[in-house]
Amino acid sequence: MSSLLGSTSHPPRAAASSPWRAIAGYRTEIAIAAAIVLLELFVGALIPAALSWGNFANVMQAAAPLVIMAIGVLLVVVTGGIDLSVGSVFSLAGMVTALAMSQGLGAVGSSIAGLSVGVVFGAINGFLVAWVGLAPFVVTLITYAVAASLAFIVTNGHSMPVPEPDYWLLNAGSLVPGLVNHVLYCIVLLVAVEFGLKKVVAGRWLYAVGSSSQAAGLLGIPVRGVRMMAYVASGLLAAFSALISISYISNAEATAGSPLMLQAIAAVVIGGASLAGGTGSAVGAMLGALMITVIQNGVNLIGINSFWQGTVTGLVILAAALIDRFSKQRR
Repeated sequence: MSSLLGSTSHPPRAAASSPWRAIAGYRTEIAIAAAIVLLELFVGALIPAALSWGNFANVMQAAAPLVIMAIGVLLVVVTGGIDLSVGSVFSLAGMVTALAMSQGLGAVGSSIAGLSVGVVFGAINGFLVAWVGLAPFVVTLITYAVAASLAFIVTNGHSMPVPEPDYWLLNAGSLVPGLVNHVLYCIVLLVAVEFGLKKVVAGRWLYAVGSSSQAAGLLGIPVRGVRMMAYVASGLLAAFSALISISYISNAEATAGSPLMLQAIAAVVIGGASLAGGTGSAVGAMLGALMITVIQNGVNLIGINSFWQGTVTGLVILAAALIDRFSKQRR
């Protein structure tokens, strides 16, 4: 009897400890979340308005496009690649969408045209990296330059207003009562990608390819297809983030995505992903994007010259890289 009782007592203990094991797997993300809270409290101590609901809403509004783009970049980084083209794809997708609307294509058709820009550039990146075998840095640097050039060419460098009067609903409407759309998109994308990376076979393939593409190939994983999927997803999400942005400001600019490429990569690195591949989470990428946005917001509220934003962000990236480096050495 005692042996039976002893044998049945182990599963509950294992079940009870499993949530803690799951939480322990997000130690980096928890540390980043704590840092964001401390940063907000510090800024709030100097500028009480920083802790107002209105400022929180502004931060979420500003962070949403970067969160979406960063999660797309994460998928590429996990495979051991890099995507430098996302900022230019963002600009071009926004310009194409606004131009299509001005030609009478309508909100839905114009949005599809804008998203197609992301898919096309993502497919080009994926093909040249996965099938041709070119270095991701070189490929995406080329497509970065091409997309940036085309963003100026399509409208001769002029900004394009968004003529559809109800297009703002894409960003600021509420498909779910009480929840603004741009927040809804981030939540749905976060849950879907994180679940896919942790629980779906195709998601695990991304980590396998990033850890060792040769070993992944020997295991029967379609390495080329996985890389192609990651780049297409990155391009698509960059284009979607552009649609969210122009929906909010009702205007498209040829240089709108210029700062976002570095910010998206920074968000992924701050979130705990390694540029060598094989690690990273959607939660970390989202928190990294929030960290960058909170820093920018704090700099503006305190009244520091905005030119310092890049320096502060760079120091945060350096700190994240050093923490990742030393934590790996200790293992």
